[in-house]
Amino acid sequence: MEGGTRRITGTRLIDHDGSVQQGDFLLHPDGTMSLSRGDEDVVEIIDGTMRLVTRSFQNWHTHLSMVLNKSMGEALPLMEWLETSIFPIERNLTAEFVEVGTRAAAAEMIATGTTFACDMYYHPDVVGQTLAESGVRGIVCGPITEFPTPSYPRGSEQALSTMERLIAEGSPSPERVDYGIGTHSVYTCSEETLKRASEISRDTGCTLSIHTSETRKEVTDCHAEHGMYPIEYLDSIDYFTEGTVCAHCGWVTKREMRILAGHQAHAVHCPTSNQKLACGGTMSYPAMRQAGVDVRLGTDGAASNNALDMRAEAKAASLVQRHDHWDARILDPTETWQLATNGSTDWVTWDLDDIRMRPWGRDGRRLLANLIYSGGGVLDVFVDGETLRRDGRTLSIDEHSVARALEDAVTEYYAEH
Repeated sequence: MEGGTRRITGTRLIDHDGSVQQGDFLLHPDGTMSLSRGDEDVVEIIDGTMRLVTRSFQNWHTHLSMVLNKSMGEALPLMEWLETSIFPIERNLTAEFVEVGTRAAAAEMIATGTTFACDMYYHPDVVGQTLAESGVRGIVCGPITEFPTPSYPRGSEQALSTMERLIAEGSPSPERVDYGIGTHSVYTCSEETLKRASEISRDTGCTLSIHTSETRKEVTDCHAEHGMYPIEYLDSIDYFTEGTVCAHCGWVTKREMRILAGHQAHAVHCPTSNQKLACGGTMSYPAMRQAGVDVRLGTDGAASNNALDMRAEAKAASLVQRHDHWDARILDPTETWQLATNGSTDWVTWDLDDIRMRPWGRDGRRLLANLIYSGGGVLDVFVDGETLRRDGRTLSIDEHSVARALEDAVTEYYAEH
């Protein structure tokens, strides 16, 4: 359905502040909302009696097409998992496989209430096109490494020049999808490559994304080579540009936190992936916030998470932070909600008939906690006033055909390899 203002009547609404409002509301294409008088010109009137209207989730670290690798190499340590399950598969990854995986990932995002992803994966032109067709938002960061990849068989120089071209050309949906540069990590990129990526970011204004301090080995190896920890090292070579996205940050000193804050970087908490792969280090959310770091939330890829469900990721973040710090007050439902929806200008409605949302409590006071810790079904998704999902059915993607294509792609790959 085309973009426009919608009136939702008799509903409950939760905006960024986490409080429950009740009444008739207008959802405007620019992402704002207002109370309805009942006489406005709207494109649609929706009965909100059994709906909860909320902001959408924002997923700040993904490898979307790794839906193809979901549930592979279960119960393996990180490096064994990478070397036996992931890297061998990715050596033969084609643009066609990436398109199928990305479309399936976008379908999962929409079905679970997420409208934005900051992605880092191969064939970024395909990822950008597929996200644009799905209607969701994204920052598509092509991965940069010194070694050859499926996208860039000639290594980092080819990768950087390709991303520079894509950034200059712009995405097929510039109002929703941007290109960025995904320097993979300090251990896969040379100093020259990191500096060149930073230079492109400064010249174009594009986003830089990088895996940072995910494992203890990464941190100790960096210190052994450079006499500095990863974030200190990146700072020393003038890598950071405003809004750099630093994924994981599980092994970070307080000095490094202050560096991140000084550069207005986004530190992305990926609790499920880190726990599943037994990384041993969890981002210290209280210390990050005390240092003034902007913390975001991400799932990582579906291969190391098994899902792109940000509702579940929000729950995991809240629980692991409380557990690790022995403090049940950390990331209460409201703060957890703000972490998971930070930056959203889109709207989602949830099914209040879903038993997981019961009991609502007086004036709906239990709804936010129920949503985060129990779950719920997504009925509608609106981006820029456009309807991506309505009454529990995604309109911008045919979920059934995507599911068949995903099965066929996996079957085809194993038949050939």
